[in-house]
Amino acid sequence: MKKKDKIGILSLGCPRNLVDSENILGRLNLKGYSITDIDKADIAIVNTCSFIESAKRESIETILDLIELKKEGKIKKLIVYGCLPQRYGEILKDELPGVDAFVGRLSLSHSLDRFALTASHYAYLKICEGCVNNCSFCVIPRIKGKFTSLDIDSVLKRVEAFDRKKISEINIVGQDITGYGIDLYKDIRLVELLGKILKKTKNITWFRLLYLHPSRVSDDLLKLIRDSERICKYIDLPVQHINDRLLKLMNRNIKKKAILTLIDKIRKIIPDVAIRTSIITGFPSETDGEFKELLRFMEEVKFERLGAFIYSREEDTSAYGFKNQISQKIKISRFKQIMSLQQKISEEVNKKFLGKEMKVLVDEKDDGRYLCRSPFDAPEVDGLVYVSSKKVLKPGEFVRVKIIDTLEYDLAGTRLDTDKNIVV
Repeated sequence: MKKKDKIGILSLGCPRNLVDSENILGRLNLKGYSITDIDKADIAIVNTCSFIESAKRESIETILDLIELKKEGKIKKLIVYGCLPQRYGEILKDELPGVDAFVGRLSLSHSLDRFALTASHYAYLKICEGCVNNCSFCVIPRIKGKFTSLDIDSVLKRVEAFDRKKISEINIVGQDITGYGIDLYKDIRLVELLGKILKKTKNITWFRLLYLHPSRVSDDLLKLIRDSERICKYIDLPVQHINDRLLKLMNRNIKKKAILTLIDKIRKIIPDVAIRTSIITGFPSETDGEFKELLRFMEEVKFERLGAFIYSREEDTSAYGFKNQISQKIKISRFKQIMSLQQKISEEVNKKFLGKEMKVLVDEKDDGRYLCRSPFDAPEVDGLVYVSSKKVLKPGEFVRVKIIDTLEYDLAGTRLDTDKNIVV
C-alpha cells in the first residue's frame, strides 16, 4: 500500500479560522494522511485571513514563502484555504501560479472530526458563521455569506466530545454569537443553548463567550453568566466607538447612551465582571474632538481588557467610499494614544487584585514559573498570571493562588495550599 503524503497546516487569523483548520486536519487524518509540522510536510496548507490589510499582507507573505519552499523541492504541493481565496480567488490564480489549489468558504457543519491545534486542555467551539450585522467597515458578510448557526443537537454533540476528553476550558466563538439561532429558529437561542450545554457536561470547568454585540446582550444572558459557576465572568463586548455620529456611519445599530446604560447594567448584574472591548480609530471623518470623546469614554468606563485597531479601508465595504479618509500618520498617532491610556487603566485595574485569592488555569511552565490565566483572560489575547509553586503543576489544572504583585497587563501569584490555607 502506497504511503500517503504528510500534511502540515499554517492557520492564520482568528480562533474561528483555527476551528476550521482543526476540522480540515481531522478529516484528512481520518483519510489516512499523517499530520506533521509545516517544515516536515509533503503538502502544505495555509488557512488564510483577509479581514484587514495587515491580515491580507501576512497571508500573501506566508504563501510566497511556501511557494519558495516548493520551488526548492521541500514541499510537493501547496493548498490555500479560507478567506483570501473566497475574496480574491480569480485574481490569486493569476498572481500565484505556484499554488496547486485555492479553496474558499467551508461549511459550518462540514466535519465533526477535530485534530487539535491548541494546547490539549482548552479548545474553541464555533457555533455560528457569518454575521447578522452589516457594519460599514467590515468585509465579513462578503466573505462568509449569510449568517448560519449550527443546530443545537450538533453543538451538543461537539461539546459532549470535549467533555469526554475532560477539556478544562471551552471558548465559544462566532463572528457574533448573540445572533445564534435566528436563522434556524427565527429567534435568538443563545441562552437556551448555553443552558443545555451546562446540563449536558460535567467535566468542563470554564466556558467563555467570545463576541457579544452590544445591541443584543439580554438580561437573561447576563443573569445566566452571573448564576453559573462554569461560565467565566468575562464579557467580550466590542463597541468600536462611542461617538453617535461615527456609530451611525459604522452602522452599529446602537447609540452612546445605550452603550453606557448596558455597561452600567452589566456591572450591576455581574459585580465581579471583566469587560473586554475593541475599538477602531481613524475611521473616515473621525475628528479630533470625536477621538478625544473616545479617550474620555475609556477613562470613564475603565475596561478591564481592550484591543484597538487602526481603521483599514477595505474594498467591498460601504465605508470604502466614505469621504475624509484619515491619513495613516494620524491613525497611528491616535492608536498610540489609545494604547498608552489603556496601559495605565490596565495597571490601575490590576492593582485591585493585589493580596486577593483567585482560581487560575495552568497553561504551561516557562523559565521556572507557571504561566496561568484567570477567568478574566482569554487565550492568546489577554494577560497572564505568573505563578510560583513548589508543587509540580500540570497544564489544564486549576489552582488557587494569592496575588503578590501586579504588572501593566499581567499578575504574579503564589499557589495556595487550599487544605491548610498557607502559601507554599
